[in-house]
Amino acid sequence: MFTAIGRFAATRARGILVVALLGLIAAGAVGFTVFGKLKPDGFADPAAESSKVTDAINAEFGGQVDVVAMVSARTGTVDDDAVLADATDLADRIADDPAVAEAVSYWGTGAPSLKSEDGRHGMIAVKLEDEDLTAAEEFRDRFVDASTDAYDVSLGGPVMTSVEARTQVGKDLALAEAIAVPIILVLLVFAFGSLVAASLPLLIGAATVFGTFAALSGIASATDVSIYSINLTTALSLGLAVDYALLMVSRFREELSSGRSVEDAVVRTVQTAGRTIVFSALTVAVALAVLTIFPLFFLRSFAYSGIGVVLIAMVTSIVVLPALLKVLGYRVNAGKLSWFKKTPSAVSPFWRRVASVVSARPILCALPVIAVLVLGAAPVLKSEFGTPDDRVLPESTQTRTVGDTLRSEFPDDNSRAIQVVVQDEVSARQVAEYAGRLSTLPDVARVESSAGIFTDGAAQGVPPTAAAMGKPEVQRLAVITEDDARSAGAQELVHNIRDTAGPAGTDPQVGGSAATLVDSKEAISSRLPLAAGLIALSTFILLFLFTGSVLQPIRALVFNVLGLSATIGVLVLIFQEGWLSGFLGFTPMPLDTSMLMLFFCIAFGLSMDYEVFVLSRIKEGHDLGLDRRAAVVDGLSHTGRIVSTAAVLIAVNFFAFGTGGVSFLQMFGIGAGLAIMVDATLIRGVLVPAGMRLLGRAAWWAPKPLRALHNKIGLSEAAPPELPQRADVQVQREKTPALD
Repeated sequence: MFTAIGRFAATRARGILVVALLGLIAAGAVGFTVFGKLKPDGFADPAAESSKVTDAINAEFGGQVDVVAMVSARTGTVDDDAVLADATDLADRIADDPAVAEAVSYWGTGAPSLKSEDGRHGMIAVKLEDEDLTAAEEFRDRFVDASTDAYDVSLGGPVMTSVEARTQVGKDLALAEAIAVPIILVLLVFAFGSLVAASLPLLIGAATVFGTFAALSGIASATDVSIYSINLTTALSLGLAVDYALLMVSRFREELSSGRSVEDAVVRTVQTAGRTIVFSALTVAVALAVLTIFPLFFLRSFAYSGIGVVLIAMVTSIVVLPALLKVLGYRVNAGKLSWFKKTPSAVSPFWRRVASVVSARPILCALPVIAVLVLGAAPVLKSEFGTPDDRVLPESTQTRTVGDTLRSEFPDDNSRAIQVVVQDEVSARQVAEYAGRLSTLPDVARVESSAGIFTDGAAQGVPPTAAAMGKPEVQRLAVITEDDARSAGAQELVHNIRDTAGPAGTDPQVGGSAATLVDSKEAISSRLPLAAGLIALSTFILLFLFTGSVLQPIRALVFNVLGLSATIGVLVLIFQEGWLSGFLGFTPMPLDTSMLMLFFCIAFGLSMDYEVFVLSRIKEGHDLGLDRRAAVVDGLSHTGRIVSTAAVLIAVNFFAFGTGGVSFLQMFGIGAGLAIMVDATLIRGVLVPAGMRLLGRAAWWAPKPLRALHNKIGLSEAAPPELPQRADVQVQREKTPALD
C-alpha cells in the first residue's frame, strides 16, 4: 500500500500539488465561515437533571439572569440622591432595550438581595430575549459606557462571561501564534539547516488548519461545536505538521544521501516514514475519538477538530509532502545558512550515547527517572475538580470584576442559588412545607418560594418575586447558600436536596451552578472506565499491528500513563494550589474537569506519536538483523534528534497558550507542552531503551495464534528497492556485541 502511495506521489507530483492548491483555496474560503457558528459553552450534560431544570426555568419562568449590570457609587451609597435618579433612569433604559426580556433593579424593587452589604453597589438583573452572543455584544456596546460622575457601571453575568471569553480567546490565539510561529520558524531553520526545508512544516500546518476549519464549518452547521476547538485546531495542526514533516524530510534526505534517485527516495520515504505517520496518526485519532462518548459538546467538539486535524495532516504528509519533495528534489537543501557547513546528519551522536549507556545499565538509569515521575504524580491524590465560571478570565475584565463583587459583597446573591423545580400541581401549604424542610438542611441560608421565605424551618416573609415563582402546574424554589458553587459544601448540599422528600406524589428536580458541576462530574466519571478501556484496547491493537508484539503495547501504555500522571500532578500544584499564579496571572481554582479529560487524550495521543516514531526505527533495525541492543541504539540514534526537536517545537506552540487570559486554556497549553517534553526526554530517552533491554528476547514476543494473525493483517514495511547495505548498520553490527 505504501509503495503504491509513494509511486503515485512521485509520478503524479505536479498534478497532486495543483489539486492541493485548489483544495487549500476552497478550504480557506469555507473555513472562515466557521467562526460565526461556534458556541462558547458546552460544559453541561444536556440530559442531566440540572439541564432539565434550566430548560424548565427558561420555558416556564422566563429563564435565569443572563446579565448583571453593576452600579457602583463613586462615593457614598447607591441610595444617595446623586445616584438614585440616574440609576433609576438607567434601569428603565435597560428594561426598554430591544434585546431585554425583563430587568429587575434594586431601585425598582428595593430588594435587599440586589444591594451590597456596604451599600456601594446596586444590581440590575437582566434576562435577554435570547442568548445569541452577537446580540449580547450589541447590548454590551450600548451600555458599556453608561457610567456617570456619580457611579460606574460594569456588566457581568453568564452571558457576558461567554461574550468576554469569546473575545479573549480571539486575542489569546493571535498572541500565541504571534509568539510561537516566529520562534518555531527559527528553530526549524536550525533543525533543518536550510530555509526551504524549514518552510515545509509551516506549509503542511497551514493546509491542515484551513482544511480543519472547513470541516468544522460543515460540522457546526449540523451540531453544536465549541469555540475553544479553534485553539486545539491551530496548536495541533502546527504540532503534527512539525512532527510529520520532520520525519518525512529527514528520511528523504537520508535516502538521497545513501545514493538513491529522487523518485526512489520519495518511494522509500513513504514506505518507511509514511507508514510510521499513518500508525502514529491513527493512535492520536483513536485517543481523540474517545471524547465522543461524553455527552458534553465541549469535549465532542475537540474530537471533531482533533480527528480532522490528524487525518488532514496525515494525508497531506504522505501524499502532498512527498509530491512536493519530488518536485524539489535536491533543492530541499536550498537556502542553506552560511554557518551550516553541511546538512545536519540524520544520526545523533548524543542520543546514540544515551541509548548505549541506558542499554548497558537499564535498572540504574530507569529507577531515578521512575522515582521523579512518581514524586511528580503524588499531588494528583489531592486534586479537586470544577467547571468554568467568570474566574477563568483575567481580574481586569468587567465580567470578572462583577463576579468578584457578587461573591464578596452580595451574600444574598441569588445567582449562587440552587434551583429546585416541582413540575406537578401542588398546594401553597405543600410548597411551604417543602421549602421549610429544605431550609433546615446544613449550609442553607434561606429558601425562597411562592409560599414565602423560609429560614431554619420558619416563615420569614414573602420574596419580591413570589408571584413569579409559582404556576398552577409548576413551582420554582431557590435554595440560597453562602457556599461557593464549586465548593464541596455546595455540592454536598445538592445531594442533600435531592435526598429530601418533596411534596407527596412529586419528583422535584435540582439545578443551578452547583448541581451542573455535580452532574458534569458524574457525566465524565461514569464514562471514564469505558474511555480508558477503549483507549487501552485500541492502542494495544494498533501497536500490535505495527510491531507484532503483545508486550510492546503494554510497555508503551504503562510508560505513557506514568508520564501523564506526573504532568497532571504538576498541574495540580500550579493551577489548583497556585504555584506561579502571580507570574501567569490566573486565579487558583479546582481543575476544570472537561479540560483535564481533553488534556489527557491529547497528551496521550501525542505521546503515542513519539512512541511510534522511536519504535518504528527500532523495529526496522531489528528486522534488518541487528541484535536487540544494537537495534535500540540504532533506532534511538536515528529518531532521538527528530523526536526531541519536534517536541521542543510543538511544546513552544502549546506553551504559548500560557500567555493567554483564559485560565483553563493556560492549563491545557502548559500541561500539553510539559507532557510532551517529559515524554520526549525521560520516557523516550531513558525508559524506552531501559524497558527494551529488560524485556530482552520477550520484547517482540506474541503467542503463536496472534503471531499468525499479525502475519495476515499486520501492515509490514515493504522491502526497499535495490537496497544497499546501510553503512551505519554495518558499523553498528561490528561495534555493538550481542547481549543474548
